[in-house]
Amino acid sequence: MQKEYLSCRLCPRLCGADRTQRAGRCGGGARTLVAAASLHKWEEPCLAGERGAGAVFFSGCSLGCVFCQNREISIEKKGEEVTVSELADIFCRLEEAGAECLDLVTATHFAPSVFAALDIARPKIPVVWNTGGYECPDRIPELCRHIDVYMPDIKYFSSDLSSELSGAEDYFENAMASLSAAVDALGECVFDERGIMRRGVILRHLVLPSCREDSAEILRAVKKEIDVSKIRISLMSQFTPMFPDKLPKKLQRRLTSFEYGYVCRVAEELGYSGWVQERSSANKDYLPDFDLTVLGTPIKEGKHE
Repeated sequence: MQKEYLSCRLCPRLCGADRTQRAGRCGGGARTLVAAASLHKWEEPCLAGERGAGAVFFSGCSLGCVFCQNREISIEKKGEEVTVSELADIFCRLEEAGAECLDLVTATHFAPSVFAALDIARPKIPVVWNTGGYECPDRIPELCRHIDVYMPDIKYFSSDLSSELSGAEDYFENAMASLSAAVDALGECVFDERGIMRRGVILRHLVLPSCREDSAEILRAVKKEIDVSKIRISLMSQFTPMFPDKLPKKLQRRLTSFEYGYVCRVAEELGYSGWVQERSSANKDYLPDFDLTVLGTPIKEGKHE
């Protein structure tokens, strides 16, 4: 049993739950929950490459955004319990299937078990920490000893907005400090001859309807704190109001071209480089299928030999 689960302090919630007895604020217990693992084609080109990123989707979330498009796993916690050795086996199966990287999606609340599984699997492909950005800054140096690419989706600048949509008034201060610590630990972006990122930081940001000025403030604040030539940015336009009855009115629609174009122009003016999305990505067809399988086989079956 990982001792960090006895009085949990893995995220800025600092809920202190004994996860051997009850779930933490994130919904996680002592055993890791995996919803699906597959070769995911829809990540950034430097992660997906030709064969796809080896995405492992973890259930539960320390942030719990009201608009989450992965609600069935992040909030409803659909998933299959796996041991550390079973998780390591999943990593190995994805690598053997040709994954360009291990893409660990929302793994913060299971970090001790994930680190232990990585130590067993010892992947030769880059390990990506695909996070909502709500991390404890003092944990980033340890995290960066286990991963190669830090990829936070920094969601909000305004504490009022982060409080309204994620119940996390302290969101940006933790996300910004964690981003800065990751840049210090991982350094400038490194790519191989095929354009696959081997090491570095990708700043993701999902532009939300009615929130273009908040998006611009994120970009300006990051620019003040770090050398943006050391990172890559991925601006996402894929917001889809999956559960409109659960959303505030301003989020009950898709993003407009004007809103997204405005944020893209601000990023360009500030000297960021990276990727933008086609407007067609705001479509349910691009969302993953959380089918409790690894490469189409039930999670508990088809173990690596």
